[in-house]
Amino acid sequence: MDADLAFRLAVFDHVARLRDANGGVIPAAELNRGIRYEDERVPIWNQQKGIFRPARFRDPGAALTIVTAYDGPYDDQADADATRFLYRYRGTDPSQSDNVAVRRAFQQKRPLLYLIAVRPGLYEAVFPCYVVEDRPAELTFALMAEAAADLARVRTQDPGVLEARRAYQTVAVKRRLHQQQFRFLVMGAYGDQCAMCRLRHPPLLDAAHILPDSDPRGRPTIPNGLSLCKIHHGAYDIGILGVDPDYRVHVRDDVLDEHDGPMLRHGLQEMHGSSIQLPRRVEHRPNREYLAERFARFEAA
Repeated sequence: MDADLAFRLAVFDHVARLRDANGGVIPAAELNRGIRYEDERVPIWNQQKGIFRPARFRDPGAALTIVTAYDGPYDDQADADATRFLYRYRGTDPSQSDNVAVRRAFQQKRPLLYLIAVRPGLYEAVFPCYVVEDRPAELTFALMAEAAADLARVRTQDPGVLEARRAYQTVAVKRRLHQQQFRFLVMGAYGDQCAMCRLRHPPLLDAAHILPDSDPRGRPTIPNGLSLCKIHHGAYDIGILGVDPDYRVHVRDDVLDEHDGPMLRHGLQEMHGSSIQLPRRVEHRPNREYLAERFARFEAA
């Protein structure tokens, strides 16, 4: 294993620990600390430039990390091929040094760390990720994700098998990213609190769909979401709780008649008849038609 690849693997291991310690996403402050490697502190990204190449590896000179800002140009839905991420060049010159660094990662088949902002200062890490196409006419690179467990076999796998495995992994990562972005958009609209009980602990909050993903209208947009704690999200999904189009909470009759501990009484039964907390911005409030359709199913159950 050459020194460049050994460093990349050390970075991936470090970022995996940061991700696990922070509930699946990584604050910028944690990434800014870099990694302790061979008795020195080494940076692993450049938040401002977006493309980072380690100074210690000017040769082979391939990029290590690419970053998409929260308000950046990234839009994977713009690619008709759902098995690719799109990453735009820096500027419009294909020979610009950062673009050359990404191109070298493509030519040398070097795995990248791809950091995608899900809200300002908070990143989802996709790794290892490979540049699989250089599209200079579109000023864009195409990338695919790789399962970490397959990293050691990348150079030996049959190309067709490798393509299929990467396609599967990339689609799975995209779905997770969309859900994560949906979660933070909805939580932000509700002030990072549960709309029912007002709990303000983001690790315990979810974005609940009003209309499900399976419905053609069930897109991951704020008006199709409710910020709920995990207890109320679960209760909403299985029909213990319902929300009518006037934003009132209803608890299923048999649950209202139950006798149990304080969680049932305070966490569920006392929600009956209360109104959910609404986002301040009117355009972010739950779609009343969607609520009515979902509530009709709740009443019919």
